[in-house]
Amino acid sequence: MIQQNNKTDLDLLLAMRHDNGADFWATSDGRLGIEKPVSTLTALMIMSELTIRADHEALQGAADLVLAAVREDGRVRIAPKSAIYPCHTAHVAAALCRNGYAEDKRVQLIFAWLLANRFNDGGWRCNKFIYGRGPETEFSNPNVTLLALDAFRFSKKYLDSKELDDAVETLLDHWTVKTPVGPCHYGMGSLFNQVEYPFLRYNLFYYTYVLSFYPKAQQDQRFKAAFEALSQKLDDQQMLRVEHPNRKISHFRFCQKGCPSESATSRYAEIVKNLEKAERQLF
Repeated sequence: MIQQNNKTDLDLLLAMRHDNGADFWATSDGRLGIEKPVSTLTALMIMSELTIRADHEALQGAADLVLAAVREDGRVRIAPKSAIYPCHTAHVAAALCRNGYAEDKRVQLIFAWLLANRFNDGGWRCNKFIYGRGPETEFSNPNVTLLALDAFRFSKKYLDSKELDDAVETLLDHWTVKTPVGPCHYGMGSLFNQVEYPFLRYNLFYYTYVLSFYPKAQQDQRFKAAFEALSQKLDDQQMLRVEHPNRKISHFRFCQKGCPSESATSRYAEIVKNLEKAERQLF
């Protein structure tokens, strides 16, 4: 069943489904990442935060479009004749896994490609230097790495292994460095530290949520510091208030600026549950 407060937001999202020229938030020439106002990929990410059936025709239609874009080598081309970047592949992986497609054979191809194509430090990045080259670009891209880890958390095979520890470490290290790193210069400034929801971009809430699933992070002091910073955002009713909504969906009920969000607070509760489970396993 769709909760009533989420149904209104789903209706708002569905009202946008043809705005890019074709159905399921795609363009008429098959591009899946055009944000005017939201793309197919973003729509899938948003739907994963709404309580909707797995067989909902819009979810299935958007997922089918994205799955059809997965190549035999596991990379994903999100637009005809466009370059293929790791950020596209990681984004697709997260969008599909968050909607129940982690065991699909094409998602397994994506997992294999991601594991075989990590940067030297264990994370992921694109070889596209829009800000030029410098010492700070010799690191993986925090946002791409977060998206990839968001996808991998749905696979117990990888979650329980140490294969992703280096990728987790790159994000934990960024908490210490904080300055922009990677070719796309993702940093941890004032915007990063504002509660942003739903999970679409690199920010404190998304960062803490994803890392809370990984044993490598759960007992790490850097993660604990990030979680403490997030915990301080709870209001008197122990609810999270959205501080920095995505402007394209700021009118959605579940993510209005300055308002307590039941959906966001439920994600916070998952972090707490993950940490409590990890604590029990220590004894």
